[in-house]
Amino acid sequence: MSTSRESDLPAVAVRARRRVMLRIMPYMFLLFIIAFLDRVNVNFAALAMKDDLHFTDDVIGFGAGIFFIGYFLLEIPGTILVEKWSARGWIARIMISWGVVAILMGFINTKTQFYSARFVLGAAEAGFFPGIIVYFSHWFRYEDRAKAVAMFMAAIPIANIIGSPLSGFLLDHVRWLGLAGWRWLFIIEGAPAIIFGVVTIFYLTDRPHQARWLPEDERQWLTAELEREKQAKEAEHSYRILEAFRHREVIRLTLAYFFMVTAVYGFNFWLPAIIKRQSGWSNMIVALVTDIPYCVALIAILLVGWSSDRTKERRWHTALSMVAASLGLLLSVATQNHVGLAVSVFCLAAAGMYAYLPGFWSLPTSFLTGTAAAASIGMINSIGNLGGFVGPYVVGYVSNATHSFSGGVLYLSVSALVAAGLILSLRATRRRRSLVAETTN
Repeated sequence: MSTSRESDLPAVAVRARRRVMLRIMPYMFLLFIIAFLDRVNVNFAALAMKDDLHFTDDVIGFGAGIFFIGYFLLEIPGTILVEKWSARGWIARIMISWGVVAILMGFINTKTQFYSARFVLGAAEAGFFPGIIVYFSHWFRYEDRAKAVAMFMAAIPIANIIGSPLSGFLLDHVRWLGLAGWRWLFIIEGAPAIIFGVVTIFYLTDRPHQARWLPEDERQWLTAELEREKQAKEAEHSYRILEAFRHREVIRLTLAYFFMVTAVYGFNFWLPAIIKRQSGWSNMIVALVTDIPYCVALIAILLVGWSSDRTKERRWHTALSMVAASLGLLLSVATQNHVGLAVSVFCLAAAGMYAYLPGFWSLPTSFLTGTAAAASIGMINSIGNLGGFVGPYVVGYVSNATHSFSGGVLYLSVSALVAAGLILSLRATRRRRSLVAETTN
């Protein structure tokens, strides 16, 4: 019998899992909210700074996307440092440096400064997200991992839910010291990263055997479980880093993530502008309406993450979510003249764009372990996140050329559909999923 259900686990296992979840998850959740706010607050700042600085849509789209070029450069080294050195040390460094750069974004005046600041911000944040995915593999068993990732990544829609009205308020009502609201948006939302970067040094623990906050029996159980899982994967095949990079499934996961990130960031970045152009509403109203799809996305990511762990199934949960995102984007083009209907299908798109994440990020660690897993997760995230450059830029370029968002949104829809096809073409994870499950019998 599988011991994936809590009722089948020994008491020490139940206590350990709950203690780890309560200790780690709320804090990592908070860090990701801070990270995501600093990454995407330019979405709302663009509504005002575009006119103040005389930027066109293609300038805004290029500046939004160049973040991911900087992000690309340090991604793989960062994840290896989390595996080999210290998660808390690397995450703290990332947060403090990106907080400083995020604040400096509030003082830009030219497009060159805009491009430079966004590029450096990406380089400063590189390694944060994949480093945390690697960090979770040090604390959560395979059968608990999708739920952990779902709870962690629920921070993305919540960051949008919190950030949208906050950004709208700052844009419309804050003019302190003669600075425009969009400048204060960058300054105010950048400061928490520095504060919590310092806190991270003292709060996080790198691995279970170092956790003085875990009782001895719980520490031993968790360490043994994670080691057993690692040995099961290595018994089938122990991959070196370069071997893992050439692995068929890693390449397909990287391509799938690229196409899906193209759709996600193209949607996230331009959603406020699309709604504003369709409706003519104020920045504050646009911000509040933009919250609606992210509220739906929050429910979707938690439900799909729970279902993926309960069934131990990753591929179909991931692929069908991507299909939902593609369909929602496609329907948004057909309903663009009806704001209410457009917002409804944006909800479907947003649900798919976030629901795919728990299953997707459980796939690499279903067949890789150790440094190979860390490096591969870094590669998937770094190359895949180049889609974060492509999506916003293509939509901005097409909008500038055609004075319509339709062509760009159709491109995003096709990207999400291609990602779903790549996920369904995976084969190794089908076989290895059962192998990992056997270690818990």
